[in-house]
Amino acid sequence: MAAGNDGNAEKKGGQRRPSRRRSAEQPGGQAERARPDRADRADRADRAEPSKGLSAVKAMRAAAGQLEELLGRTPDAVSAVHRTDDGWQADVEVLELERVPETTSVMASYRVTLDEDGELQGYEQVRRYSRGQIDRRA
Repeated sequence: MAAGNDGNAEKKGGQRRPSRRRSAEQPGGQAERARPDRADRADRADRAEPSKGLSAVKAMRAAAGQLEELLGRTPDAVSAVHRTDDGWQADVEVLELERVPETTSVMASYRVTLDEDGELQGYEQVRRYSRGQIDRRA
């Protein structure tokens, strides 16, 4: 290789010039990321509400995690979450009884109440239904 050529050059019109591609390494040895992952977006969402305490994302995770500890079942989804005067309230969907076909499995919806710090204050089962059931709204 000729002197002054760093290997990151492109040939254009008979001349060599430095490549415009950026190195994957940043100063300090940290790799550059092209897109933020889901955890990074969640962290940014958490920082967006610093004065309000717990964010909606963290409240959802706290509600699902603490309900799982109590019930011994993994939550299927968090279908609603909203701030209350003294914390958060979330509706968490849980598989109660697995059946074949899946549309006949029994699901339950639990309303979970959290304080401002995300600690569980209470929960109640508010609905039980078949997975394939569609609600008719008036």
